[in-house]
Amino acid sequence: MNKKSSKKNIGFIGLGKLGLPVALAIESKGYKVMGYDISPKIAEYLRKRKIPYQEEGAPALLKKTKIKLGSVEEVVKFSDMVFMPIQTPHHEKFEGTTRLPKERADFEYSFLVAGIKDVVAAAKKLRKNIVLVIISTVLPGTIEREIKPLLNQYIHLVYEPLFIAMGTTVKDFLNPEFVLIGVDEKAAARALKNFYQTIHRGLIYETTIKSAELIKVAYNTYIGMKIVFANTVMEICHNVGADADSVTRAIGLARHRLMSPRYLSGGMGDGGGCHPRDNIAMSWLAGKLKLSHNIFNDLMMAREHQTEWLANLVHAEHKKHKLPIIVLGKSFKAGTNLTVGSPATLLVNILRERELKHTHHDPHIDDKPLKLKPAIYFLATKHEVFNTYRFPKGSVVIDPFRYFKNRPGVKVIRIGEAKPATK
Repeated sequence: MNKKSSKKNIGFIGLGKLGLPVALAIESKGYKVMGYDISPKIAEYLRKRKIPYQEEGAPALLKKTKIKLGSVEEVVKFSDMVFMPIQTPHHEKFEGTTRLPKERADFEYSFLVAGIKDVVAAAKKLRKNIVLVIISTVLPGTIEREIKPLLNQYIHLVYEPLFIAMGTTVKDFLNPEFVLIGVDEKAAARALKNFYQTIHRGLIYETTIKSAELIKVAYNTYIGMKIVFANTVMEICHNVGADADSVTRAIGLARHRLMSPRYLSGGMGDGGGCHPRDNIAMSWLAGKLKLSHNIFNDLMMAREHQTEWLANLVHAEHKKHKLPIIVLGKSFKAGTNLTVGSPATLLVNILRERELKHTHHDPHIDDKPLKLKPAIYFLATKHEVFNTYRFPKGSVVIDPFRYFKNRPGVKVIRIGEAKPATK
């Protein structure tokens, strides 16, 4: 497929929270798109032109979309290239919203395997060559073990995991840091490269499939490591009187020898549908490979311990002031209703474990408005709307993000903020 002919039909097997926003983004670049999803809700979303989750840019694209739905066979027949963003989930106990169990586990690949089998069968029946692009997250070695034995001569496989964040999938897909292509067939890689030349001017990094599998989970777990480190700095600052944001801003300037400033700000633990679960899956892999040290287990335990430390602060203020506890924010990401892997849920579960009565509220999720009363308010999500709340006098606001503004008669504890110097 050359560049001139690359603007052809694109198929999607899976139109969930990853697949549908990416399909909309591709359609916005002039492609015709057809998709299949096992859930009947997708047809409803397209018919009503509305999705129940918050995804920047998607509502505007939904209003004018012409994405068609069909069977797997119809999608394969329609498409020159098929993207497969089928979920590879973890059990809820491995999402980072509860205490870590003793056991560890790999991702669940049965949904992905079933999707692959359906596409392979359709391609064989139609005798049609298809470039199949898997964008699901898997551990290294999975495609060789689980996927390649299922393929036939009609399937030309590329592994291209996406580096996107839920809530900004469309923007991240159209403006990537880089595109990662794991491939065995050069022709399939060339077809995907030609495709991306019509989407953006981002850097394309080509490597082997196994290396690409590892790059994806290494990228996600490195973000988790940065957040654990930043929260460690925040905890130290809170105890010694230094300023957490000043410290992390300085470290973020060292972009050659250390890192970029992204994800380097003290606050809540890492969250979302990728990072905590990827750390837990990599912890399982580290055990399976008998690594000399399981750093992934350390990171997840640090995340849990740091959340427990925040619970300690809430508990201490509750005992001091005898006020009810209200946790504000359920989503893992500010300005969204996305709750998967949310550290706010982990915090609430720790409070529940201690039998501390509390209210948990998020204005992006809950229909009924919160009735404000004197209480201990913990800002578990950095929603800007909380700065508009008029908390009653006598309330205590605990802010791990250090963004909440002072209120008359309200005690504000900005965790990790420098204490005024004494004369």
